[in-house]
Amino acid sequence: MESPHGTATGESFELADDEAIDPDDYETVERRVLVIGAGAAGARTAIELVEQGVAPEDLLVVGKRGHGDAHTTWARGGVNGALGTHDPEDDWTVHAADTLNEGHHVNDPDKVETVTKRMPALLRELDEWGMAFSRTDEGEIDQRYFGAQSFRRTAFAGDHTGESMLDTLVERAQDLEIPYRENLFVSDLVTDGDRVLGATAVDTDTGEFVGVDAEVVVLAAGGYTSLYRRHSSRDDENTGDGPALAYRAGADLLDMEFVQFHPTGMAGNRYGEEWDGRLVTEAVRGEGGRLYNSEGERFMERYSPDQMELDARDVVARAIAQEIEEGRGTESGGVYLDISHREREFIEERLPRMSERFADLGVDMAEEPVEVAPTAHYGMGGVVVDEVGETSVDDLYAIGETMAGVHGANRLGGNSLAETIAFGEVTGQAVAERLGDGVERPADGAFHERAGSQFADLATLSGRDGAHDPEALLDELRESLWTHAGILRDGEGLSEALDELASIRERAADLAVGDRTDRSFEFALDLGFALTVAEAVVRGALEREESRGAHVRTEFPETDPEWRRSVVIGPDSVGAMRVDTAPVGTPSEAVQEALDAGYELDYHQLE
Repeated sequence: MESPHGTATGESFELADDEAIDPDDYETVERRVLVIGAGAAGARTAIELVEQGVAPEDLLVVGKRGHGDAHTTWARGGVNGALGTHDPEDDWTVHAADTLNEGHHVNDPDKVETVTKRMPALLRELDEWGMAFSRTDEGEIDQRYFGAQSFRRTAFAGDHTGESMLDTLVERAQDLEIPYRENLFVSDLVTDGDRVLGATAVDTDTGEFVGVDAEVVVLAAGGYTSLYRRHSSRDDENTGDGPALAYRAGADLLDMEFVQFHPTGMAGNRYGEEWDGRLVTEAVRGEGGRLYNSEGERFMERYSPDQMELDARDVVARAIAQEIEEGRGTESGGVYLDISHREREFIEERLPRMSERFADLGVDMAEEPVEVAPTAHYGMGGVVVDEVGETSVDDLYAIGETMAGVHGANRLGGNSLAETIAFGEVTGQAVAERLGDGVERPADGAFHERAGSQFADLATLSGRDGAHDPEALLDELRESLWTHAGILRDGEGLSEALDELASIRERAADLAVGDRTDRSFEFALDLGFALTVAEAVVRGALEREESRGAHVRTEFPETDPEWRRSVVIGPDSVGAMRVDTAPVGTPSEAVQEALDAGYELDYHQLE
């Protein structure tokens, strides 16, 4: 069997052919459904499966970190749903229109409608399950403005919405007795070429191999923005696991060139390297925060006089980058974000985590501004899936930031958490129905035959005495993407990035790796995922010869109507990356009416 880590499709290293490891030498877990990823998307899928009648003991949710320690907790500002708490004229069609406009109309309209239709009921469901939403004086779920939203649509729990949501979902899952394993790093999917059979994994606490034999696998493993030098994720999250696992299994990727750079990441030169790029939630601007350059100018008046700081994220991020590039940035390489015109009590109530964080760093947000600069924050691209989240590989599903389609060229703030629970519900219902109809399974022994070969590869990786440090190569990859495939791109730089990735891949064939409990072993696996995903990002960006949303080609500065289509990346017959394009759909009549109505935020309603 060809090594799943071979270099042909962009993975980092190729290992010697060893005899397959015997099933007696690894733990085997049999489940009907394996959910990879324990954030909001994975948790909501598992909950839905049980509510649809699947027995909890037939499920397993795995996470590569501790229980409840998923990247969902870092989504702070809010979650969208057209409740109409403050603006009763809002509805799901306007939410869909805002999402399509923000995505520059390369979203999948059907997936957009799936999310926007479901969200009001799903927010109320979370409320019933005990989520600590912030409230209006009348006791309703409160909602705030977010960038590019026509109405106040973003429900929130202070500035810790993701944390509160995940706590609620984890508690619900525990009430339903859904099994979970933590610190289990999934290294590969097991397939028979047409369908998924399960996954191979390593217990990072013990170093033991674990094979999960499953009828259905759901990938909810996050995105890929920590592959950039400056990013809002933890370094061990959003490393491209989900898209890379699906691609290796034979699924296609879509829209990988669209990477969102959030306008307001912390300035590391001001607050310390460990804080560099850490997100300053959009809620600060949603509650009235203002951006100033080093000359004291409220510079968004030049770039977006109507929507100001609450214009689309790509617009605000490029404005900040331009101010810094033209010499009007701070000494720390950022700009100022100031909400000190608000009352202290208001700031501490609406932005408790932000005010506490900066207070610990010696900054009083009620008295002075904070320093921010753009940071890689969200991958709009991901795995190609159908209307219920299934990939082209039978019985393999992908949801949350691992999937593509909802966000198009730029994500509407507040839609990431919305997507996780909306498609968690949709996919959970679809998988439950699939299980009820019966899942075709291969002959006995097929899982172990393939899993044993994959474990042999992993065994040869650990303890290698090579010349190159996998963490150092990861850092080099991050620098290359930030430099050549960041906020501004051009063909020459993207071509340089491909050359640099090829060089990293060549050196990654000779890694120095500790045992399976050592972080270097994880870094080596991360590097394999990263090289696949980084190449897909760069090839997609080279293919798209226009500027649209978060993708800006400086030599093609205009949006080209002929490019209103998606870039598809897939493995070809010889294992190299295939680059194609695919058309996008059209909105429903109801959503088109909302688009034609031209709803738009006027920032000055806040003043």
